[in-house]
Parts: sequence; C-alpha cells; structure tokens
Amino acid sequence: MQIADPIPAPKAGERRIPDLSSEKVRGEYTPAACEAYLRLAHAWRLSSKQSAALIGEGSERTWFRIKANDWGGILSQDALTRISGMIGIHKGLHLLFSDSLADEWIKRPNSDALFGGEAPADFMIKGGIPAILETRAYVDALRGGQ
Repeated sequence: MQIADPIPAPKAGERRIPDLSSEKVRGEYTPAACEAYLRLAHAWRLSSKQSAALIGEGSERTWFRIKANDWGGILSQDALTRISGMIGIHKGLHLLFSDSLADEWIKRPNSDALFGGEAPADFMIKGGIPAILETRAYVDALRGGQ
C-alpha cells in the first residue's frame, strides 16, 4: 500500500467536505483509511469476519487482501464513511475510558436501549452506516458532546 501525500488541513474557519463521489478523491483517502482501519480492527480485536462486515467493502477475502497490503482497490464512499464514524467512536471511547476498557467496549454486551443487550460491534454490523453513526452519537453524548 502506497502512502499518499497528506491532505492539508483547512485554515481556521474554512470547512472543506471532500467530494467522495469522485474516484480520484476516494483514491487519495484510501491508503490512510485502510491503514487506520487496520489499526482499529487490531485494537478492537475484531475477527476477520467482523472486520469485513464493519467496513462493508466486499468479502472476507477482500479484507485479507487489505490486511496483507495486497489490495489495489479504492474504497467506496460508504466504506470511507464507515471508517470515519468508527475512528470517531474509537477516539471518543479513549477520551472516556482507560485504553483497555475503551478497546473492549465495542465487543461487550451493552444494556442501553440503543444496543438492546448486544455488543456495539454486532449492532453496527447489523445496522450498517446508520448504526455506526448512532453509536458515534451515543459515545459523543456520553462525553457531553453534541
């Protein structure tokens, strides 16, 4: 996997939303997103099946190729959205809890009404992008965010 040049941060007060409908733009984001997701899947101790399901990018075989740095594809807009949401969840959990608890939280059964006794990882696998975004909002609310 070739690391792309970093995308410059916006200037203060400037908001830039990338055009993820553009294959070129997604291609620029793909290497960093794959690297981040590999680290996230490792930290959360996700199985290959869970990792493939959460990223929503093809089969378990595709996940193995991404993991082995043998995938030359470009992530879909949905996969980038999923990864972005999960990175936000990861960051929020690490602001709330110790590192070990933050990384375990995703796979522990949760009695909150949102999760209905399921582990957040299972909830997100079943619900896709809406469930990932709901989980991120839940974690942000725990932190006292918006």
